[in-house]
Amino acid sequence: MATRTVPGLSEIKEARRRLDGVARVTPVYGTETLSGRLGRELWLKAENLQRTGSFKIRGAVNKIATLSPKERRAGVLAASAGNHGQAVAWAAREAGVKATIFMPQDAPIAKVEPTRNYGGTAQLVGATFEDALAAATEHAQRTGATFIHPYEDEHVIAGQGTIGLELAEQVPQAETVVIPIGGGGLSSGIALALRAVAPGLRIVGVQAGLEGPTIADGIAVKEVGERTSAILDEVLDDVVSVTDDEICEAIVLLLERSKLVVEGAGAVAVAALLSGKAGGDGPAVAILSGGNIDATVLISVMRLGLTSAGRYLVVRSRLHDRPGELIKLLSLVARERANVVSVDHHREGMDVPVYESEVELTLAMRDEHHCAVLLETLRSLGYTVERLR
Repeated sequence: MATRTVPGLSEIKEARRRLDGVARVTPVYGTETLSGRLGRELWLKAENLQRTGSFKIRGAVNKIATLSPKERRAGVLAASAGNHGQAVAWAAREAGVKATIFMPQDAPIAKVEPTRNYGGTAQLVGATFEDALAAATEHAQRTGATFIHPYEDEHVIAGQGTIGLELAEQVPQAETVVIPIGGGGLSSGIALALRAVAPGLRIVGVQAGLEGPTIADGIAVKEVGERTSAILDEVLDDVVSVTDDEICEAIVLLLERSKLVVEGAGAVAVAALLSGKAGGDGPAVAILSGGNIDATVLISVMRLGLTSAGRYLVVRSRLHDRPGELIKLLSLVARERANVVSVDHHREGMDVPVYESEVELTLAMRDEHHCAVLLETLRSLGYTVERLR
């Protein structure tokens, strides 16, 4: 790895000097609830509280600080699923440099609007990050602007690596560090720094399962970068993947118990630990890489996460189509201390006998045991109950 394209400890320390007073030294929080669930001490590195809402500001600021006057005059551009674009726009504004950001057409509005508010010109192109990357590369060749790659750049990697230096000082007792992997800039930077200053640590990278669309849009790239992949092959102890259900559960727990809002990519490290996939024992650190989650997505995630945890129950049943049957069912539900969120009562257009009607209930519950008790009670009283979620 000893090539000029892989930053060493001196380059990461130089990046830290450039970031001093610009990027935040983000806090590390202990979490009694999650530590109890894991049976090991867990610390959360809250890069979701970083400027622009993610770790990306570190690499963007470090890269732009290295540009020549000619390069600054030509402007910069980037391709991004959202967070890198915001960071480049912010860093360019602070440096007095023009920035153009290419994003997928369906990039979350929570990432598009801030990019524009930071002074960047947002160009929405194609369906995927790869489409935006191709458009940005073509634009750079045509205009002469400096393309700032989100991860295949030694200055960007060095900037992200400053997190590793902070961690070594903030949590010297850590034995395992778990890091999200998208293109690999964050994970390679942190791992390079930690291998230099804390070589005995176990370092695990986490990817989102990419068989289809994922809630972890910030790391939804088809493959790790060529440069970062070569680094990660040498510095990581393990690479694991997590499902969207596991990510959603982590988002809900972080919000409810730790009071931290994270996006999908920001929750994958916690998801890997909670699912047991990250392995290891002893004190662990999870990197919460970003908090830029769209409000509508957060609502959907909370519903899904609460349902998976048994906090929401959706059931379907049939009633005799006569007065009083619906209120009788709802009274039984109330007696079991379930709270009705919604009721859908159908008589027409359903494949049910003419003397019956169908009812679908969405109920707020305490936990999975509470769900099981309610279902058993209804069935014991003669109701045919189908659990939908």
